[in-house]
Amino acid sequence: MTSYPELKLYIDGAWHAADDDMPVVNPSTEEVIGRVPVADRDTLDAALAAAADGFETWRRTSPRDRADLIRSAAALMRSRQDEIAHSITLEHGKPLAEAQAEVIRGAEFFEWDAGEAMRTYGRVIPSGPGVKHTVNHQPIGPVAAFSPWNFPMSQPARKIAGALASGCSIIIKAAEETPAGAMHIAEAFHDAGLPPGVLNLVFGIPADISQHLIASDVIRMVAFTGSTAVGRHLTGLASDHMTPVLMELGGHAPVIVCEDTDVDAAAETSAIRAMRNAGQVCTSPTRFFVHEAVFEQFLDGMTRRTAATIVGDGMEPGTEMGPLANDRRLADVVALVTDACEAGGEATTGGRRIGTTGFFHEPTVLANVPDQARIMQEEPFGPVAIVNPVDSLDTAIERANSLPFGLAAYGFTNRADYVDRMVNRVEAGNLSINTLEASLPETPFGGMKSSGYGREGGTEGLHHYMVVKSVSHSISIV
Repeated sequence: MTSYPELKLYIDGAWHAADDDMPVVNPSTEEVIGRVPVADRDTLDAALAAAADGFETWRRTSPRDRADLIRSAAALMRSRQDEIAHSITLEHGKPLAEAQAEVIRGAEFFEWDAGEAMRTYGRVIPSGPGVKHTVNHQPIGPVAAFSPWNFPMSQPARKIAGALASGCSIIIKAAEETPAGAMHIAEAFHDAGLPPGVLNLVFGIPADISQHLIASDVIRMVAFTGSTAVGRHLTGLASDHMTPVLMELGGHAPVIVCEDTDVDAAAETSAIRAMRNAGQVCTSPTRFFVHEAVFEQFLDGMTRRTAATIVGDGMEPGTEMGPLANDRRLADVVALVTDACEAGGEATTGGRRIGTTGFFHEPTVLANVPDQARIMQEEPFGPVAIVNPVDSLDTAIERANSLPFGLAAYGFTNRADYVDRMVNRVEAGNLSINTLEASLPETPFGGMKSSGYGREGGTEGLHHYMVVKSVSHSISIV
């Protein structure tokens, strides 16, 4: 089996070390498995200069040639699936099978956006004789992008794919806790022949890097996935320079379980999905509002399947859930669960840390949690599902909409009128009925309210990486 890779920065088509670095920790063992280089101001300036030059080259590359190169890099990622997945499991802790699926998902983002690169259509507006009005979509310019630690491969992939398919260059600041996924992406593009400066990869102190990059006149757009608090801060920095932003921020996804659904199937599906990636998913189903007529049945099924989740080192065969990604997440989850139980909620399964080595937490179901508990207001971002009864669909929708978040929401029902009410009234950028899949390469993904601005994926996925230029052309001088 391959070892954890040597980590480097990627700037202007070349790999670079740094004078300073930070440890990368395996969350299953708490052992240091690598050192991630920290970019200083001179390095960031070099990345900015490279991105400016790379943009001039890449914007003149035809959409078809851009698409062909992106597909070539995606093919390399597919061929290196096992190597990349091994790195991801070591640094993040997720089961190897989940890491392998993430590599393919990342490749799919590149493949979809490669196709969209050739479909950035404009239009011709009817006008009088001798005059033509056209609408043109052109790349916005160099992008500063920031990706989180929960999906080391697919999260940076979404931003790199959108930028490169649109004709933009990009500086991606990937997560220091889980840096290998982004480095494997850069390596694939390097081997595929991407021109220097088009893709640049840096790591370091998040606040220092964001302030330096966003303040630069080189950067024409900021893309970020992460917490609402950080997203608001970066949006403020960008607004000082009138720089557009694409923000995919936090959630606390409600799940409405109606009385007419297949309760046992909904409970099993929900338990599996809620524990995926140890609950460290911005679209993870977290707040379950279950009709009181089927509440006990759903809670029992959810509890039994959650309790059966096999927890362990992601490298071990059969593991269904690994550790939390870092000690901060573990401490936060423990505190939220403790507070919920002290407020009157009941842990029907789980509720505690596992062992003393590694950042493991029991898969947990909390029932009858009062609204004043912190976990009802704050996204747990851990292996915790909250199951509360409601007396009607209207009550469920009201409670689903009660938070400032609006990224993903879910419903289980077979009634067309219930579906119609959810579609019209649930406040979320992504609503899924009878499925807990919220995001695919071919569908637009993003939030409303405090969950962000803009969309990634789908035909809408390249919009934020482009500007609209209106051209009026008269044949003669008028």
